[in-house]
Amino acid sequence: MTFGENLQFLRKRLNMTQEDLAEKMEVSRQSVSKWESNAAYPEMDAIIRLCDLFRCDMDTLLRGDVSRRFGEDAAAYDKHMNTFSAAIAAGVGLVLLGVTLILFIGGCFGLELASFVVFFLFLIAAVTVFIISGMGHSAFLRQHPGIGPCYSTEEMNRFERRFPLLIAVPIALILLGIVVAVTIDINQAAFWQSPYTYAQREYFDALAGTILLLCITIAASTLTWAGIQHSKYGFPEEKQTPAQRLVGRIWGAGMVAATALYLGLGFGLDLWDKAAPIVYTVAALLCVAATILVKKDGE
Repeated sequence: MTFGENLQFLRKRLNMTQEDLAEKMEVSRQSVSKWESNAAYPEMDAIIRLCDLFRCDMDTLLRGDVSRRFGEDAAAYDKHMNTFSAAIAAGVGLVLLGVTLILFIGGCFGLELASFVVFFLFLIAAVTVFIISGMGHSAFLRQHPGIGPCYSTEEMNRFERRFPLLIAVPIALILLGIVVAVTIDINQAAFWQSPYTYAQREYFDALAGTILLLCITIAASTLTWAGIQHSKYGFPEEKQTPAQRLVGRIWGAGMVAATALYLGLGFGLDLWDKAAPIVYTVAALLCVAATILVKKDGE
């Protein structure tokens, strides 16, 4: 395909008229028409701006076939990024699920040794997933130089409409887990005068913590998947404000810190049953509070 044919294909793919492109490039509509008919070529700085606008490398735009790149290469990129996002989300889920099973197996059934074995098996599986998926992602990018997001405006808008829901639902799930865990703890305290044994009390503590950790596991995995999917579409950086990037870092650092603190209290002070509800409840509440403050400040 010629440069003009490539340019026309890219323009129409984004549902842009010649007037729209001319406005973005700060040239006349006649100039765009001449480019697409190969009657004239833009200056080098304009070519670079076109590459940035259409997320296309210069060699493909000038001498390649963009329809092929946005066909076969687009399908390969989409498939790879879907696999990569699912793998990283699964790795995060495996780590947190291992922590959840420590509390469930050890606290509810008293099988502490078995719970540690299960945790380390999940941890090994998660590390394996991270290594394989990370190396596979690097290899894919090396084998497909210049490949990147190549979605239509309609596809990007469709995901952007879903993205707030992908963020709100996991956060709501964490809050729901907190409510359920606190409810179990309060009801247990209300019936403390009844003939509850120490083992039964430990069981209810572990059950409340397990439910909360399970909610956090599902939420963290979903947030991880949603974040990578967001980057897959290659939204312009200005659409993701500094406040939005800070929120992602807050949740990531908060959950990592909570997990590290929980493991430290568990191994150091043998507080496996009691630490989980407190640590993760406080961490989640702090993250939610920080999210609200950051978003208000960003507005």
